[in-house]
Amino acid sequence: MTGSHRHASYSLLVFLAFLCIASDWPEVRGPNRDGLSAETNLPERWSPEGENLVWQAPYGGLSGPVVLGDRIYLQNMVGEGAELQERIVSLDANTGKLVWEKRISVNHSLVPPERAAGATPALDPQLGNVYVLTTGGMLAAYTSAGVPLWTRDLYEEFGFILTDSGRVASPVVDGPLVIVSGITFGWGELGAGAHRFLAFDKRTGDSVWVSSSEKRPYEPISSPPLITEVDGVRLLVAGGSDGAWHAIKVSTGEPVWRYEVSKRGVNTGAIRAGQDLILTHGVQNLETTAMGFMAALNPAVTGEVNDRQTRWLTHGFLASASSPVSDGKRFYLVNNNDNSLDGFDTATGKQLWSLDLGQVQKAAPVLADGKIYIGTENGRFFILRPGADGCEILSENRLGTTARPEPVTAGAAVSNGRIYFSTSKTLYAIGRAGSRAPTWTPSTGAVTTNIENRVPAYLQVIPADVAVYPGGTVKFRVRLFDAKGNFIREETPQPLQQQSSPGQSQQQGNPQQNVQQPKSDLQWSLEGPAGSVQPDGTYNVANEPKASFGKVKVKLGTLTGEARMRVFPQRWEMTFDDLEAGSFPEWWVNARDKFAVKVIDGNKVLAKLANTGAHAFAGPHTATNYTVEADVRFPAEAKEASGGVAVQGYELILFLSGQRIALQSWQPEENRIRTAKIPVNAGTWYRIKLRVEPLLDGSVRARGKSWVAAEPEPAAWMVDRTDPPGLGLLIGSPGFSSTAPSEVYFDNIKVTPN
Repeated sequence: MTGSHRHASYSLLVFLAFLCIASDWPEVRGPNRDGLSAETNLPERWSPEGENLVWQAPYGGLSGPVVLGDRIYLQNMVGEGAELQERIVSLDANTGKLVWEKRISVNHSLVPPERAAGATPALDPQLGNVYVLTTGGMLAAYTSAGVPLWTRDLYEEFGFILTDSGRVASPVVDGPLVIVSGITFGWGELGAGAHRFLAFDKRTGDSVWVSSSEKRPYEPISSPPLITEVDGVRLLVAGGSDGAWHAIKVSTGEPVWRYEVSKRGVNTGAIRAGQDLILTHGVQNLETTAMGFMAALNPAVTGEVNDRQTRWLTHGFLASASSPVSDGKRFYLVNNNDNSLDGFDTATGKQLWSLDLGQVQKAAPVLADGKIYIGTENGRFFILRPGADGCEILSENRLGTTARPEPVTAGAAVSNGRIYFSTSKTLYAIGRAGSRAPTWTPSTGAVTTNIENRVPAYLQVIPADVAVYPGGTVKFRVRLFDAKGNFIREETPQPLQQQSSPGQSQQQGNPQQNVQQPKSDLQWSLEGPAGSVQPDGTYNVANEPKASFGKVKVKLGTLTGEARMRVFPQRWEMTFDDLEAGSFPEWWVNARDKFAVKVIDGNKVLAKLANTGAHAFAGPHTATNYTVEADVRFPAEAKEASGGVAVQGYELILFLSGQRIALQSWQPEENRIRTAKIPVNAGTWYRIKLRVEPLLDGSVRARGKSWVAAEPEPAAWMVDRTDPPGLGLLIGSPGFSSTAPSEVYFDNIKVTPN
């Protein structure tokens, strides 16, 4: 098949797939992740008082709505004070009535409540499942009926960092994977901070791959990924917190190209316009003093990309948060320099017109039926008709009041003849009043591909990252892909033929000789953790009373693959006498460059380094019902310092400034903090003890105390808090925390089941 025929065939498949799912809006930027809908006969006018208003419901927020059949899903905040939580709601698309909701506690996060719940859920058209990434870094999966499937705590398991900006990239679902991205400080060779893409099995939550940038990150980002195909390779394209655009193979996470453009993180999303990608950002450029950037790049490039490889390039256009949308001939983009919506020629990048919308926009424009639907931060919602020479305002409505407008911060969704969008307080449905959204049915549009004669070029081990207890087992799977990232098969062991020596009975010989054993060409080995791997990929963890880490490796011919492994006993103690000065526990998450062993008063201790903030985790996220103790000391010269321990999402922190101890779970939410006064002196070792107990009714009790380490333990707890069912976490990793500007010292750590 010629290259032109391949391109034509791919274009036809994309077009057919688009038609099959055009009635749904399953992700933050729609079915093709580009803000474009193929629907027609959509409204060009509406009014909050009734014209073309199907319904409105009190479920607003920062998140955008997503739609699958007759269900709408939205992420927002619910509750007040100590019971404030993030939630996912499912609404009836025909009435706006609540079908179900699930609440998720926010723990460890520095994001204030008013910036929380900013990610948009992702829906799976194949299974109907809902995937949510929360402000606290929890990735959670639910069925369409709201039944919990699995969760992964990205903060505790991968060091997924969220700052007080609240920026987080929404998840996407593609094939068997759900994919997220952000800054992580993991463990081992992934311990250094970097922008990383993480893929999980959408059915089980197993870690499938981690794709890592080589450069340190600047800040968290919210760039929505685009998935496109180039010469038969399915690519995920997204901006990174390292100031670069990245392209990776979807199925394997292998980097294909990287284009560094900025000295800050990239928050916008890419779109495909013909053979090119349109790339933008709205921060400081890498090579010039101008702010903002637009470029057209052929995605068939590889390796490190530079400006000379673009087809056209413009500096100075400030696209800070909103992503572009295109009708093929033109693309449209919000300019945060002057709060306008501008039109451009896709072939040349030449600006064609500019329309003043009067206020800052974060929401990306949505293009459908020849019209653009977009909201602003001052509570206006526009319906526009763009053209070659200008843009006509068809409808403009103010939401809220002049004094208290209702901001629109996320893009709209288009589904079954309706436009859905959310303000800070309200979800609106506009369109034909008599239309009905159909019940969702599973997608049957999967395209089968010919895998005959494909040569395996990549070997993938699943799960790719696991934490287990001694004496446990893990079943690993091996998947094979060709050089373009196309799945070939899952490698399975083959049974051995029954063997026995002539004339030899089972009693006379080896009693195992006649037992069929699994056989495979896979060759397994261990690097680090003790135990054994069976030919079928079952790893039996050695029952040793100490923590260990390493890799499980597999080889098939010339191909190799590996999975990362950490083993944690349920009960353990740790001093730092056996570690070299300058080193740190490499099996701790979020410890590299933040902790180091130092000699203090002749003893080795673990120092939280100056001018760093750290929440390090040293155990499996599945740990429950246990106590953590540690000695903590502040330098004699310190004026402001803090340090403490974590159990199941709760933190017990000792503060030098303020002379107090605090039990907290979400630091910016003061209603969740319990404090007690305690004398704290710099240069003195203090013992900190935190116990968390899940109770029979589903509630969780957390208690803490602290005392001078050289003195007897006091009998009474100093701080005590019980969270009702659904608010306290039932599982979570042991951890060690300090956000002080000075060094803080830890020693004599002890983790004990209750």
